[in-house]
Amino acid sequence: MPTKEQQRLEEIPAGDDISSWRRWGPYVSDRAWATVREDYSADGNAWGYLPHDLARSKAYRWGEDGIAGICDRYQFLIFAPAFWNGKDPILKERLFGLTPQEGNHGEDVKEYYFYLDNTPTHSYMKFLYKYPQAEFPYSRLITENRNRCGAGDEFELLDTGVFDKERYFDIFIEYAKITPEDIAIRIQAFNRGPAQATLHILPHLWFRNTWSWGPVPGPEPVIQAGSRARGTLSLVADHSRVPIPPNIPVPFELGRRFLYASPGGTLLFTNNETNMPRVYGAGSASRSPYVKDAFHRHIIGRQPCTNPAAAGTKAAIHYQFDIPKDGSVTLHLRLCPEENIDKPLADVDAVMARRRQEADEFFDAIHPAGASPDERLVQRQALAGLLWSKQSYLFDVYAWLRGDRADWPPPESRMRIRNQHWKHLNSMRVMTVPDKWEYPWFAAWDLAFQCVALALVDPDYAKSQLWVLLFEQFQHPNGQIPAYEWEFSDLNPPVHAWAVWRVYHMDRIRNNGKADLDFLERCFHKLLINFAWWVNKVDSQGNNIFEGGFLGLDNITIFDRSDKLPGGSMLEQADATGWMGMFCLSLMRIALELAERKCSRVYEGLATKFFQHYTYVAHAMKDMGGRNYQLWDECDRFFYDVLRFPDGSFHKLRVRSLVGLIPLFAVERLEVEWLEKFSEFSRAFDWFLKNRPDLVKDVVHRALGPDGRVGTYVLTIVDEEQLRGLMDRVWNVDEFLSDYGLRALSKVHERMPFRLGERFVSYEPAEAVTKIKGGNSNWRGPIWFPTTFLLIESLRKLGKAWGKDFVLRPPAANGNALTFADMARDLADRLISIFAENSSGCRPVFGNQGKFQTEHWRDLILFYEYFHGDTGAGLGASHQTGWTALVASLIEEWRC
Repeated sequence: MPTKEQQRLEEIPAGDDISSWRRWGPYVSDRAWATVREDYSADGNAWGYLPHDLARSKAYRWGEDGIAGICDRYQFLIFAPAFWNGKDPILKERLFGLTPQEGNHGEDVKEYYFYLDNTPTHSYMKFLYKYPQAEFPYSRLITENRNRCGAGDEFELLDTGVFDKERYFDIFIEYAKITPEDIAIRIQAFNRGPAQATLHILPHLWFRNTWSWGPVPGPEPVIQAGSRARGTLSLVADHSRVPIPPNIPVPFELGRRFLYASPGGTLLFTNNETNMPRVYGAGSASRSPYVKDAFHRHIIGRQPCTNPAAAGTKAAIHYQFDIPKDGSVTLHLRLCPEENIDKPLADVDAVMARRRQEADEFFDAIHPAGASPDERLVQRQALAGLLWSKQSYLFDVYAWLRGDRADWPPPESRMRIRNQHWKHLNSMRVMTVPDKWEYPWFAAWDLAFQCVALALVDPDYAKSQLWVLLFEQFQHPNGQIPAYEWEFSDLNPPVHAWAVWRVYHMDRIRNNGKADLDFLERCFHKLLINFAWWVNKVDSQGNNIFEGGFLGLDNITIFDRSDKLPGGSMLEQADATGWMGMFCLSLMRIALELAERKCSRVYEGLATKFFQHYTYVAHAMKDMGGRNYQLWDECDRFFYDVLRFPDGSFHKLRVRSLVGLIPLFAVERLEVEWLEKFSEFSRAFDWFLKNRPDLVKDVVHRALGPDGRVGTYVLTIVDEEQLRGLMDRVWNVDEFLSDYGLRALSKVHERMPFRLGERFVSYEPAEAVTKIKGGNSNWRGPIWFPTTFLLIESLRKLGKAWGKDFVLRPPAANGNALTFADMARDLADRLISIFAENSSGCRPVFGNQGKFQTEHWRDLILFYEYFHGDTGAGLGASHQTGWTALVASLIEEWRC
């Protein structure tokens, strides 16, 4: 029998996120300040234009932020709590962090918060914020980190001592949907310290400012005090006067909403309007005397700046508590469209308990039978973080470039800084983002991996997310998929076809064999256009060797690959070409699936096309069009990038990194018996094998069956000897193999840095020492989930193709024989072990942060962007449960 949560998912009409259980959710960003969308500067310095210090005073144009916030599908109305410990200079209304100029690895959140639970319909959600009782050390965090000049470890909030002697509050925020439109809310604050402490809690309700951007301000919504009857406080939020923006494609009405709350608080009102003098200088005038930052000034500065008329577009309920040692306080609230409910808060605790029980049942059905209780905890929190990492991604690039008012245009330089070729991109979507603080925008290859993990719990949503980037308001007319907000024209690895194919299969299996051919076919047609863009734009010489540039690997080589090289030189990339081989094979398999299920020879012809494309690309990596060099190095038994100069000379960049392993991702197997159903493809395949042995001899391999005849064709760029050579590098603890996964750079470069002129690449297992692309991410030694995950996929395919007869004896095996299947399982175990408790009761992800191994911390898991190459400690963005949520997939697949 399906669980209650599964039944709710089944109630949602396909593609409907307007009127059902998806209508309300955690769609509020953790950070909207310093994003590209809010940047209207002349130099493109988003961090400088709207920093944290101005965020409380400036109305946002494109989206709101808050702590554990929720909102409607189009983010017209937002609810989020704020806090004050009686000592901070500002309310804790949003999360704080460092800019790239202040921190060590680029932007960096300096807060401790945890996504503890969430269900796909957001019927139950739980969030924890740890708030120090001492004054929050804003200035010290900036000063200490800035003084480190980007070297060494980050200076973290724990390092400041504000959590010593447990002097902090654990604040739990929970949501439980009574119906799709009716949401119970509970806020519980626990004093973990040794003495009584004061805490102010301010539940906020406000409207996103959609009315003040045009030449003539539009009608405004209003929030007013509601009835105090039945022992509650209440607010009434009325959006009915506000016209719905024309770019919303379907009828949508918010109407009126009522927020009921526990008694004992004080109602506060202001407007969600910019405090112009504070943001733009003393000569500027605000549209309203009651502005966005009024509650900060009213409570902390005791200024008379809230609206005495008890109305506005932003409201809060102010509670003050003196919480004793080991004590707690609880607030009950309810946000719903109904008025005059009898005892509206009476059932909040019962609803919470019921929805929590239903969430337990749902995840019990998800967890594999072989997972330990601790692995189940890891999997559930990984999926919770993924489900919390949704936001209303609102961005009209054309409007952003030209500005809202002809009489107040943005600087002319705006048209040249970024995204000027993406005027068609117009998003009104709820999107899953890498994380909602450090990366509060979608990223193309992150999204592909996110959807693989999302398909475990919500395959319909996963499919819709994959389709978004192929939708005409996202995919460029020339076929390019937008990369990420800082520059949509940049290049992320072409993994979208792989993700579409994998999610399609996961969905089919979970639907008892029922295949969503419509999804697969729609995506395939758009992927054809994307493939043509890659071939025409990124293979400048037409020799099937690709110059993909950045490709998401920030500092993996000696220079920024996003920049053009001087003097007409070109970088012919092993990783770009390897990704394209993988792209070809994914499209070939999709075409064969469509050919079989739709009985269409047209798709067989397309499968033939992509098989041939694969052979050209794979062969070119080792032939280079008959020239005197190739990307494969026979001496080192490794793939390297080649720097080609205009006069035809070249230089191999002998950096042993993921760049040389990515060709392993291009793996597919074709069973001879299965191929018989494709008459046209089989004829073309056989003809190619017989007539073009020069192309296929090293890239199409024959695996023999029990009868000694060919049972499977293995499509892989490397032949058996090259594969053994690469795996000797991979399965070597002095090179790529870490106790916790696959290093992005061989450890051999610790003692043997690669040098080219004055530039060098050395092994950097933690934060980046060399700051390319701002030092935001480090690919010179840490462990990354998505790339190790793809290698596990390839090893598993190779294991199925060659079975137990193909064994390897790499260095780390100590003379023992390993199969590809053994290696795949071992790598999966190493990645899972980053988060799981070890024999000492510790989690490697926490590194040397002893506090995280103690009570009230040890089971609160952070899913970082990447991990220390030697210790497994979490690094980079602390909440990137986007692709790091792949650990949930590994537990599902390797603990069954």
